[in-house]
Amino acid sequence: MANFIPAGDGGHTGWRAAAQKIGGNLAGMVIPNIGAFIAWGLLTALFIPTGWLPNEELGSMVGPMIVNLLPILIGYTGGRMVHGQRGAVIGAVATVGVIVGASIPMFLGAMLIGPLAAWILKKIDAVLDPVTPPGFEMLIGNFSLGISGLLMAILGFVGIGPVVNAFSDTLGAGVKVLVDTGLLPLASILIEPAKILFLNNAINYGVLAPLGVAQVEEAGKSIMFMLESNPGPGLGILVAVWLAAGSKVLRGSAPGAIVIHFLGGIHEIYFPYVLMKPILVLAAIAGGATGVATFLVTGVGVVATPAPGSIFAYLAVTPPGNHFGVLLGILLSATVSFLVAFVILKASKDGDDDLEAAKAKSKSMKTGGAE
Repeated sequence: MANFIPAGDGGHTGWRAAAQKIGGNLAGMVIPNIGAFIAWGLLTALFIPTGWLPNEELGSMVGPMIVNLLPILIGYTGGRMVHGQRGAVIGAVATVGVIVGASIPMFLGAMLIGPLAAWILKKIDAVLDPVTPPGFEMLIGNFSLGISGLLMAILGFVGIGPVVNAFSDTLGAGVKVLVDTGLLPLASILIEPAKILFLNNAINYGVLAPLGVAQVEEAGKSIMFMLESNPGPGLGILVAVWLAAGSKVLRGSAPGAIVIHFLGGIHEIYFPYVLMKPILVLAAIAGGATGVATFLVTGVGVVATPAPGSIFAYLAVTPPGNHFGVLLGILLSATVSFLVAFVILKASKDGDDDLEAAKAKSKSMKTGGAE
């Protein structure tokens, strides 16, 4: 993995070099799979019950893709970065353990256990390869991978999966405290990072929606439905990526992601772009807090959760007299997140280098040239 992540020129050391390396690792796991995320986003936008072309049979693929396929792809790719094809296989096997051991999409778990499992197998291979008798290479290689994969899947099931679940529950409890104390704009500090880790549904439907339903019964509308579902922050980030990202791969994929996100309401499509450069979560937080503050000042709300979170769904659940404030909040949140993300992308030349390196790694994988 070291020859994939730029060491960081310019003499960067300490936390900045560490952050650069982590960002490069995340980019390497995500960029090769952007096409799969877009495929899932289109499938979701088209065929779920609230989509453009509702179809129950085709829509049944949405859940398995986000719960199973996408995390396995990330675990596979992370493993391949560390130990080639053998690392990819054990990364995929281990990821199944965290998927089954959790009740939410396990992207974070896949990013942890995929490279970890591959690293452990790499160390095992370093010990076994020199002492393996001629003619037994395939037998020992397959069994060492199989046994190691079994153990790592069990570790994911009993360890990493429940830990990520507990992390999700803790974030949800923190959001509820901020909501209960009336500090709604500050809730974005927890909500936006939670969204990026694909915990958005747990926060929205587990914490915010029940509060929103109670407020609708009393006042006929609620701001609670808008804290997580605002499409503005994601829109701003995607536009900034389109205009300022250092990688042509990312700039080329951003317009399609914008359509899926803003018009289709599939917010998950922008999460990988932030995972590749985690500091962009600051743009999401700033945009989210701006939107919530605007909703508060204008006194607006909606009558139900906009599902999916597209601009059309927002307009459909906005009661009369609230459209101006709702649209203003979305516009301002998109503007703020765009400005923050644009500055971050333009100022972080090292991050651009990481993205170009990830692009090169992606091409290498396509041609089978992974290490």
